Amino acid sequence: MKLAEALAQRTAAMRQVEQLRARVVGSARYQEGEEPAENAAEVLARTGEVLDELEELIRRINRTNSATRVEGGGTLTDALARRDVLRLRHAVTSAAADAAAGQDQRGSVRQLRSELRMLPALPVAELRSRADLLAKEIREVDTLIQRTNWEIDLIEDGTADG
Repeated sequence: MKLAEALAQRTAAMRQVEQLRARVVGSARYQEGEEPAENAAEVLARTGEVLDELEELIRRINRTNSATRVEGGGTLTDALARRDVLRLRHAVTSAAADAAAGQDQRGSVRQLRSELRMLPALPVAELRSRADLLAKEIREVDTLIQRTNWEIDLIEDGTADG
């Protein structure tokens, strides 16, 4: 199984756990004299089984990410950390540019010439340019991660699948 397939399975399992959780909560209590919609204990047991499967899948994904080398050096885990921090950097840089440009303030337009003007404390154009470069780098790292996810086999019991 390719890593990308395992990631899709992980997403599906997490969705299934959330659905089962909602069913357990909905069936955990019922009115005297009525039958519950479904057996909450059975649904809870099934949730436990799915969570056990999810835990094993996550362990295998994490082992694979840690053992997989990517082009440019480092592991897939390193690339994921890089992408996460780049996304945060981009968000902060974009927010700073928006704030300096006055885009995050309501009613920042002067009504009278006698009102004080608001001036940017940061270079908006430079920040926007930096945000554009960060966005490009995020796309490049994400492409590397996605390509690797479809090329690498999921590690099973400490060895590669095939």
